[in-house]
Amino acid sequence: MRMGGRASAAIEILGEILNRHRPAADALKDWGRAHRFAGGADRAAIGNLVFDALRRRSSLAHRMMSDAPRALVIAVLRFQWHEEIDAIAAMSAEEHGPEPLTDDERARLLTTPGEPAPPWIEGDYPEWLDASFARAFSDSRAAQGRAMAQRAPVDLRVNTLKATPEKVLKALEKYRAGRGAFAADAIRLPVPEAAGRNPNVEAEPAHGKGWFEIQDQGSQVAALLSGAAPAEQVADICAGAGGKTLALAALMENKGQIHAYDADRHRLRPIFERMQRAGARNIQVIPADEPQRLGQLRDKMDLVLIDAPCSGSGSWRRKPDAKWRLKPEALRQRIAEQQQLLESGAKLVRAGGRLHYVTCSVLPEENADRIEAFLESHPQFQLMASRDFWKGRLLGEPPPSADGSGRTLLLTPLDHSTDGFFVATLVRSN
Repeated sequence: MRMGGRASAAIEILGEILNRHRPAADALKDWGRAHRFAGGADRAAIGNLVFDALRRRSSLAHRMMSDAPRALVIAVLRFQWHEEIDAIAAMSAEEHGPEPLTDDERARLLTTPGEPAPPWIEGDYPEWLDASFARAFSDSRAAQGRAMAQRAPVDLRVNTLKATPEKVLKALEKYRAGRGAFAADAIRLPVPEAAGRNPNVEAEPAHGKGWFEIQDQGSQVAALLSGAAPAEQVADICAGAGGKTLALAALMENKGQIHAYDADRHRLRPIFERMQRAGARNIQVIPADEPQRLGQLRDKMDLVLIDAPCSGSGSWRRKPDAKWRLKPEALRQRIAEQQQLLESGAKLVRAGGRLHYVTCSVLPEENADRIEAFLESHPQFQLMASRDFWKGRLLGEPPPSADGSGRTLLLTPLDHSTDGFFVATLVRSN
């Protein structure tokens, strides 16, 4: 396919997403099944056009004075992929290309932005979240939003149970792999430009051997700040597919015990294959339909990890359609779940043990507000400064938190070049 055909396909798929409120991954997958002639490079380019349009939906619509799928795709080609206007216009002559540019579209593509738009437009986040962004970031909220609307790199965590960073770097040198900034075992692959695609590293022999896992560096930092150590008793009560569970197993050198549980059996299911591939032997999986077994851990855990279900606002770089689907009622539901999980997790912590709360969110309602509310009713817990856990576990000096906190840590794409992650560690005194 030539670029005109790719643009037309992106317009069609974007219409499915915006008009029928379909998840982007589903719409792209269905289009690929119905158009078997499209090769891998075509599907990657089309997907990039769709996701880039969703990442910058508000600001692109503002420039084009239209949020129609066609306007968004044309704007991506011009303002993000830096195609010349004449090249975009010529796409209409290609087989399956889009309709010719209108005079108004040409004018919009030539127009230089005038007065600054409101922060939620410049930052490409939902207007109803502006108050939350203002609380978290104040005057930098538009800049934070813009960074969250960039493409994300592929980050890998070296599985130290089976490999070393040097070994993985050698295996992936064809992808220009480099070291991470904060975690010693983090490896980063550069972000592809325009129609370029991320490498399928899960197809690499090194992945099949269990040498590494795909994991954003922010998630790796969150796991390292837990302070998990060999011989400890650990409960991961929102284990999901096991990303942080496996990171803890490596930190613990397969010594001690990790009790991994998730209330969603479908999310938990992949953990078994991942454990086997990683060589993680100190993980005991508690089935989703046996939550009562968590009660047997009461007052016994050195560490309880709550990787809480949340809005996912910190991962908007990777799932940009999710930010436009998020609604206030869904956020309220997540907040209630987070509060309940903190209550449940606290019961498992022994005196002197740690309650480690993590979200992939940048919203204060899910982060600092939850910790403040919990501490008000649980005086036996004290909030420890994240920087105290940083030294000796992560590289360099502890970075400032994006929200200005001196006790908890908020990582963001703008300030730390990671996904958005919030981390708070509480210690039980008695």
